[in-house]
Amino acid sequence: MNYHIRNIAAILIGSAIMGFGINYFNIANRLSEGGITGICLLLKYVLNWDPGVMNLILNIPLLFIGWKLLGRQTAIYTIIGTVAVSVFLTAFAPFRHPIEGDKLLAALYAGVTVGIGLGIVFRFGGTTGGVDIVARLFHKYLGWSIGRTMFIFDIGVISLSLYYLNLDLAMYTLVALFLSARVVDFVQEGAYAAKAIMIISDHTVDISQKIMQEMGRGATILKGRGGYTGLDKEVLYCVVSRNELVRFKNLVHETDPHAFITVNDVHEVFGEGFTLDEKKQPLAR
Repeated sequence: MNYHIRNIAAILIGSAIMGFGINYFNIANRLSEGGITGICLLLKYVLNWDPGVMNLILNIPLLFIGWKLLGRQTAIYTIIGTVAVSVFLTAFAPFRHPIEGDKLLAALYAGVTVGIGLGIVFRFGGTTGGVDIVARLFHKYLGWSIGRTMFIFDIGVISLSLYYLNLDLAMYTLVALFLSARVVDFVQEGAYAAKAIMIISDHTVDISQKIMQEMGRGATILKGRGGYTGLDKEVLYCVVSRNELVRFKNLVHETDPHAFITVNDVHEVFGEGFTLDEKKQPLAR
């Protein structure tokens, strides 16, 4: 029960941030958005219709259609997110104050704010309806990728923006959309990014002992085989935080200067040393 309360509270907070950002930065500076929200903003600019009300009206049929497709829990979270965004779009209407003479700054702020809000909603299992439901339907019945559908829909909204607004505002909207997408990824993936390292060496045992003794990090030795030589090889796998990477590479090179090392980004890490201590208890963040 506490799990659901936490998720719903986070979805409401994310929806509030998104609603504030759209009002304070997008609407105040006549910037559009992607998806159903973008259509609502265009209706606001052209017909002066309340974007909160229109967001709810346009999403209701999609929610009915997508109920079975989304699954019960996701559908409930989506309804909460959709209603919350609609409410906050209307509630924050008094906060529409344009940033005079600097549309680029407004676009950057819009992208960051909307991205943070939407990222929080996604991170805790919700969506804000709209194109996400359409994309899932197209994926199921037409075989289109979700990303392809959302991209096409966003391009359509931006094209409409070119007709009803002007080229400059449409370009600033693209900046906001691009930045928003990056921020959504960052919020979803987490701030505690790390590095996954694989090492091929004839001294994997020595290297792993040194890592464990001097850095307090665990390591796993995997069995491999050389593609050219056909000889058995040992591959060392380890995950370290970003600020430990240089020290880690130095320790490896001290033991084996000829070790083959690959480093990859890891966006979320769970377990001992990152989210749990040595007693398997959650670490304080």
